[in-house]
Amino acid sequence: MSRKLELFALDSRMEDSEPDLDDFLKKSFLNLDKIDENIYRSTYLLHPKYTKSVFGGQLIGQALVAAAKTVPESQFAHSLHCYFLQGGSGDRPVVYYVDRTRDGKTYCSRTVKAIQRGKAVLTMQTSFKKEETDPYRHQFKMPKTVGPDNLLNTMDLAKIALESRNLPEKRKTMLGMFLDEPMNVEVRPIDPMHLARVKPHAPHRQVWMRACGHIGDDINMHKCAAAYMSDLMLLDVALMPAETGTSFSITSLDHSMWFHNPFHANEWMLYEMESPHCGSGRSLSLGRLWRSDGVLAMSISQEGVIRTVADSKL
Repeated sequence: MSRKLELFALDSRMEDSEPDLDDFLKKSFLNLDKIDENIYRSTYLLHPKYTKSVFGGQLIGQALVAAAKTVPESQFAHSLHCYFLQGGSGDRPVVYYVDRTRDGKTYCSRTVKAIQRGKAVLTMQTSFKKEETDPYRHQFKMPKTVGPDNLLNTMDLAKIALESRNLPEKRKTMLGMFLDEPMNVEVRPIDPMHLARVKPHAPHRQVWMRACGHIGDDINMHKCAAAYMSDLMLLDVALMPAETGTSFSITSLDHSMWFHNPFHANEWMLYEMESPHCGSGRSLSLGRLWRSDGVLAMSISQEGVIRTVADSKL
């Protein structure tokens, strides 16, 4: 079976004037050099100023790229489960070792270990399968909400928030650093006040997101891009009920994804997030990523460390 997304009759509907991300994906945040059989090395790592370590979504995306390079073209990622073991640094490459755990007729499994400075920063177990059909299907309904066309993106909202007199100085500093770190993903929140975080909110968030351009026709590459995107705001939703001005130390512990239906990562998708529990220094966040036509593309879960600064002792 070809990797062409056209087999799934999805129309990318991208404007000719938009940047072509195909080269960007291959030459920067998802690009890997092959070092030896089953061994790959990153060529670029994103270490935002407002985080203590390399962006975790990039490690997930690169680990999935490494695993995908070892499977037949007829098989596509359907799930992954990661543990973040320690923070990575942006000053040297990460090396990905792929163990071909199992090759079956329909399913194959891969284990990936990401190493930096001789220590594991992430481990991933991921599974791929051949496409198949079955008459029995069901899914939740996509929430009814406003579309992305009339919403501002996070970059514009950050600029507006920085002009507010009521915004705490720490939040202003964070937003200023955010503006200096373009992520090549456009995000448009349904509720623009969530970004400023000037008062507590229930731990629920909905945003529209897409990669900023055309990625190509490789199904697994779209899933790798979505893995990168899925980590952008998921852990942060657990902080929404916090009182204004509270400072936290936060770190991702694990990240799991299930890919249900094909999608284009460069098309608008609704990211529905919630945090059902936070306590004892840990939080759980859940996410669902919907195509704009109401089809459920992915489900995501993440556990993280969340401690008030006074109790921070990672």
